[in-house]
Amino acid sequence: MDVYSASVWPRLEPFLLGALQAAPPGKLSVHYLRKMASYVRTREGCFPRLGWHMWRHIACGKLQLPEDLAWLYFETFDLLAPRSPEEKLEWAEALSQCQSPRELDRQRSKLSVDTLHFLLFLYLQQLNRVSLRTSLIGEEWPSPRSRSPASFSEREAKASSHNKNWDDQAHLTFVQTHLTEILELLAEPGELSSSGQPPRDGQLLPAALQGLSLLLEGSASHGRAVHPLHRLLGRAPFQTQAGYSKLSRSYSLQKLQSWLHQALTLNPFGMSTCLRSGKKLAWALQVEGTMKRAKIARNTHLAPPGSRVVLMSQLYKQTLAKDSEKLADANVKLHRCNEAFIYLLSPLRSVTLDKCRNSTVVLGPVVTSVHVQSCESVRLVCVAARLAVGASSHCTIHILTPTRPLLLPGNVALTLGPFHTYYPTLEDHMASVGLAVVPNLWDKPLLFGADGPTPDPASYRILPPAEFWPLVVPFQMEGDTCEVPGGLPPTYQQAVEAREQRVQDWQKTVKDAHLNKEQRRQFQVLVEQKFHEWLLERGQRQELDSLLPAAVTPSHPTDSALSTCGSQPSLHRPKEQAAQRAVGRTPTVC
Repeated sequence: MDVYSASVWPRLEPFLLGALQAAPPGKLSVHYLRKMASYVRTREGCFPRLGWHMWRHIACGKLQLPEDLAWLYFETFDLLAPRSPEEKLEWAEALSQCQSPRELDRQRSKLSVDTLHFLLFLYLQQLNRVSLRTSLIGEEWPSPRSRSPASFSEREAKASSHNKNWDDQAHLTFVQTHLTEILELLAEPGELSSSGQPPRDGQLLPAALQGLSLLLEGSASHGRAVHPLHRLLGRAPFQTQAGYSKLSRSYSLQKLQSWLHQALTLNPFGMSTCLRSGKKLAWALQVEGTMKRAKIARNTHLAPPGSRVVLMSQLYKQTLAKDSEKLADANVKLHRCNEAFIYLLSPLRSVTLDKCRNSTVVLGPVVTSVHVQSCESVRLVCVAARLAVGASSHCTIHILTPTRPLLLPGNVALTLGPFHTYYPTLEDHMASVGLAVVPNLWDKPLLFGADGPTPDPASYRILPPAEFWPLVVPFQMEGDTCEVPGGLPPTYQQAVEAREQRVQDWQKTVKDAHLNKEQRRQFQVLVEQKFHEWLLERGQRQELDSLLPAAVTPSHPTDSALSTCGSQPSLHRPKEQAAQRAVGRTPTVC
């Protein structure tokens, strides 16, 4: 083995968070992206930074994409750009002050992205395409043509339910298979032959290598430090192996491609490695005479920022709650959780709910995206930069988000409601990751079909105020937040106040009845009986029972990254009081 060998792997974040989990429009094939790569290098204001207006011109005028879809790609890529929380809050404030579409467009025009990075981001959308084979047709640009309306077909739903965003083996295969096309997009237009293929002796400039660092990173064979690809190749031994010429100050395309094929390996911080060698935590739960085991694995103790992963699988009839530094800035995946109640009250990098059923999930602020995939009857409550839902049914989502919720193919009977809860450190957590209370576009979803956004609203509804109930996080914690950040929308606030007034009227009616002590006792017993019957009918009896501290100690007490709700955040109240807070009802007679 060469003493100067290096390991290079696909970065987790662009595949996990950058690739939309649905098949892209055909206009984003490599044929048209190759033409776009040549176009941007010859137009002012396109290279090395691409502004929103120029991208809109290319996307809508050349690629014939709808403007909503053009903005979706541009905004999604921009969400991944490294920015301080202060910069994010300033941008949110500027957007919230826009009073018209013209002002909003003027504000968007201030955005620009790295052109080469954005080209690779667009190419990365091929990850979830059903077939990566594209036909090379003779059109210079796609011409306007009639298209059938997009629909949520079974084929689309099936394709979206088999996305590869978490599959690090699929990431490696994607790069290995399409490395030639990826390098083509980065090469100078003069380096491509008339057929669009790079010549055998083609060259790649170091600036293009920085673009490739969006997808690839690595380390020296005996070092644990992780470097972007262009910095790794800044070392003299690796430069020589990759075909760098000091005379031309460029890399040989052929030698660089050969070196990358030899150096490419599986991401050591990906899901496969996390499952195989990450820290694990499991505990037993007695359910109707059977033993169920929840599986949790994490690599947060060794992974660099952006690659921290926590997997929680097969939580069954379990309440799990945690506020932990081990969760902070982690990419969390909840997999096959059923009849579970999950509270992750920390700032998170991203969250994916996959194949979960009949569960409630309450999250701390999520820096990038929350993705719900193939779930059924899930209640999700979160603050997030973006929400995406695909192939899911009968889910209710309460969200605060500055971007339009993205509804992917295959959804049935979704309900969107306003964010309606808080916990004591929520506002501090939101400020720490740069998420503000405005703008809040929770009720303006964008439906994504085969060819982009479609106006068909049949797959979702907005929660009627009459069905709205605030959620109370039933744990005691230290902090200053004592109300829903930003408040409730006026119609929902009015519904809550009307319901509270009915409770007060009820209490006054009972007080004016002048019941004696025995009558009050009997009436209290009757009210509590009806209340518990209601809990059973709504399925909330299990949730309340599970809020009491567990009698069984977790199997790994030294690793408290995630444990049952007997640990942080703690619960210090009788079951009846917890019931009142959890369901927003008052069963006592006043």
